[in-house]
Amino acid sequence: MSFVVFADGTANLPQYLREGIRMLPCEYTIDGTPAVYDGNLEKFDDHAYYEGLKEGRTVKTSLLNPHLFLSEFTSVLKEGMDVIYVAMSSGISGTFNAALTAARELMDDFKGRFIHIVDSQGCGLGTGMLAARAARFARENMDVREASRLLDEEVPRTCQYFTVGDLNFLKRTGRVSGMTARIGTVLNIKPILYGDKEGHIVSCSVARGRKKAIEGIVKKYEEKHLADQDMGVFISHGDCLEDAETLRDLVWNVTPDVPVSICKHEPFSGSHVGPGMLALFFRGKER
Repeated sequence: MSFVVFADGTANLPQYLREGIRMLPCEYTIDGTPAVYDGNLEKFDDHAYYEGLKEGRTVKTSLLNPHLFLSEFTSVLKEGMDVIYVAMSSGISGTFNAALTAARELMDDFKGRFIHIVDSQGCGLGTGMLAARAARFARENMDVREASRLLDEEVPRTCQYFTVGDLNFLKRTGRVSGMTARIGTVLNIKPILYGDKEGHIVSCSVARGRKKAIEGIVKKYEEKHLADQDMGVFISHGDCLEDAETLRDLVWNVTPDVPVSICKHEPFSGSHVGPGMLALFFRGKER
């Protein structure tokens, strides 16, 4: 491998996509008790976690520790290797900037070595798909600068659309106002959200009811997907497997031959979107 690829738990990667990727842990608290998500999706009890959120448990997340980047990147640089880290969107977290600061400091110390921080402008498998692509480039012994260029070009083609089960979780993180959350809950209005060109999570449309929201996500897929889904299509869900399977079947109605993988959604960003979150990730013409 010509370089080492890093991602963190928010990349939401199942085991078969984590090959060649070093996973950084995400720290958070549940009702004040420290917890760590190490990126092992298979060990995450999503049902218990999202039931806890429904019952009112409070989860607070924090930035990845800048010292973590310095430590992990330094160990690679000392081995004479370069680094690519695929970060969650700079529009929703300061983690990207923390990693970028560490990278600049280390490149001053390790002359001739190269570190690239990819701003995924998304989260979840929108980040994970880019990290898996980076790992493939590394296995092919691609030059790190060429790989970095191709990954940055891939960011606007990595599409993610999602809806939520409870608007109050978006209200807590400032994505919607309290009034919008109250009215939307009463009228059963479900937003369809995506990561825009600046990496902010915004609403692109609304639907009346869960079924219409799922159909709205599929309409976005129908409009924007590229024929080349070389990594397949991914769905993640906040403990709503039946809805995820419905979404998968509707995607297959559009592109019957494209592989679709369903994953439970990790706890770190899951605390912000809540139980019932349902997301579709694919390679598209544009965001």
